[in-house]
Amino acid sequence: MKKIWFITVAIIVMVSLLSGCSSTVSDSITDPVSETNGQSESYLQETNDPDVGKTDTIIQPEETEVVSTDIPPVEDGIDSILQQMTIREKIGQLFIIRADSLDISQTSEQVNDSSEAGVIALSEVMADMIREYPVGGIVMFGKNIVDSEQLTSFVESLQSTSNIPLFMAIDEEGGLVARLANHSAFDLPKYASAAAVGASEDSSDALAMGTAIGAYLDEYGFNMDFAPVADVNTNPTNPVIGSRAFSSNAVVAAEMAKAMAEGLKQQNIIPVFKHFPGHGDTAEDSHSGIAISYKTKDEMASCEWIPYESLTDGDCVMIGHIATPNITGDLTPATMSDEIINDILRQQLGFDGVVITDSLAMGAITNEYNSGQAAIEVIKAGCDILLGPEDFREAFEAVIDAVENGVISEERINESVYRILLLKEKYGLLN
Repeated sequence: MKKIWFITVAIIVMVSLLSGCSSTVSDSITDPVSETNGQSESYLQETNDPDVGKTDTIIQPEETEVVSTDIPPVEDGIDSILQQMTIREKIGQLFIIRADSLDISQTSEQVNDSSEAGVIALSEVMADMIREYPVGGIVMFGKNIVDSEQLTSFVESLQSTSNIPLFMAIDEEGGLVARLANHSAFDLPKYASAAAVGASEDSSDALAMGTAIGAYLDEYGFNMDFAPVADVNTNPTNPVIGSRAFSSNAVVAAEMAKAMAEGLKQQNIIPVFKHFPGHGDTAEDSHSGIAISYKTKDEMASCEWIPYESLTDGDCVMIGHIATPNITGDLTPATMSDEIINDILRQQLGFDGVVITDSLAMGAITNEYNSGQAAIEVIKAGCDILLGPEDFREAFEAVIDAVENGVISEERINESVYRILLLKEKYGLLN
């Protein structure tokens, strides 16, 4: 949805170009929260009552505005957008939150509980929240979905309210974790598991899987999928990954994950590889507490990191709440580790895309940090997007204060916002 704010920026950029300014064409649960012990959430527990989650008058989607001047698809265009943004707008881009977080009548416990009734339509109060806290994206869960008509309307309403187009995200891995395919109101392609697809060791099967999933996600207005699972399932007792991984063979897992991602991309869906540095060898579920890999750097490089090689042009990687004491020397979760994010993922493996946290409402984080502390630490460590903080307003305001007090520089915020806007531009969200 094009907004006046973007029109103004576009005009500024075009004037700049006509004045002789040079520019060059430039052209991943884990649920974030709700799956535990490898089991999918029960949609039968969720209500179809259209009044659930309403706090005010329902906002209808705005009519699409036809604009003759587009934002130029050039890096200088992103710079110009960034220069026009307030610090609050910049920080907002760093957050992808649950739709339920916009409903101020809900407690954080209700927001993050899959069994609680979810919001299913945009109210005026929720729209005001988007204006006050201009987040970069929304993630949907089963409790936010009734049927195709409701979902489409809800997504369109959210997009129409945001000045900057939103990432509309969902966990649609195929298999146990599939918010839409496993929903009783939808007749969509189903997959037994990623492991079942990976058993063929034929990457064309994963490509077809990604293409099919991407097609129906695009139909309902989504543009980001927290998939593929790029973990290598090397621990048979792992309580959270299991059949969600394509294979216990690192090379096969890598080929299948990259093929699924390509299928999603072909449908204009942003793939999110997860969970770096590797959740497949852990014995713990990060939903309830910190997960630990005792492997050395060399051991992980020869297995867990193979799916992340050659992702220099990759779009998005999800960092898990996984401690690697034989690499970092302590039990700091990877989401808060500069060594894991910058030294290994960015420098050693060459990834230059967007880094997103796993859900910050998971026990691995909430057992040790409040929402504000967690938000500051993951940004300082190098994460670009904060996914689903337990209390997103607390997290948002903490980051505002951290910038104002010099704990986090505005330059550091700009670095992440630039990556985020560049990704949105790449997938046509800003056009």
